[in-house]
Amino acid sequence: MWIFGYGSLVWKADFPYTHRIIGYIKGYMRRFWQASEDHRGVPGKPGRVVTILPSPDPDAQVWGVAYEIAKEDEEFVTKHLDFREKNGYDKVTVKFYPADPESNKFQDAHDCSQCSPLPREPFDLVIYVGTEDNEYFAGAADIQSIAQQIVSSVGPSGTNTEYLYKLASAMRLLAPGVHDEHLFALEEAVRRLERQQS
Repeated sequence: MWIFGYGSLVWKADFPYTHRIIGYIKGYMRRFWQASEDHRGVPGKPGRVVTILPSPDPDAQVWGVAYEIAKEDEEFVTKHLDFREKNGYDKVTVKFYPADPESNKFQDAHDCSQCSPLPREPFDLVIYVGTEDNEYFAGAADIQSIAQQIVSSVGPSGTNTEYLYKLASAMRLLAPGVHDEHLFALEEAVRRLERQQS
């Protein structure tokens, strides 16, 4: 089983996995349009976390990390992620496109001298998607409004700014040539707000 991380799973894989591969899915866009009352906000004062939505551009790419789950861990990881992503996320199967082998040569969770080679061709995997019809879908808003909500939100998993900054930092590290306009514009707007408040 393979799982695709495009939000906190990119930098917080709190489950056992055998391999991880950098790559992307096509036809989607990553947006901070999902409300979070369970991790980065609280009931009545939700934070904003990412979901992915179908893009009008079929060639649009969302970069992230695919995790291979060992057969003996599948049930545990599925239950763990179903609970972790419980607030409005559904499971969807999509095609994943691995990055070039050079980008992925240090991605194994353990010494893999005895392992089979990592996949180089596209393959199907599972993603968690916050669909527009779920009760936690916050919807579109301008960058400044989302930034203000993120700056003022905190929940059981920490501040909403930490979530944004860790995701932006991880994406620069994992896919340095890829510019995620929404993510990086939001990061800049939040940093600007924090400077104004200090």
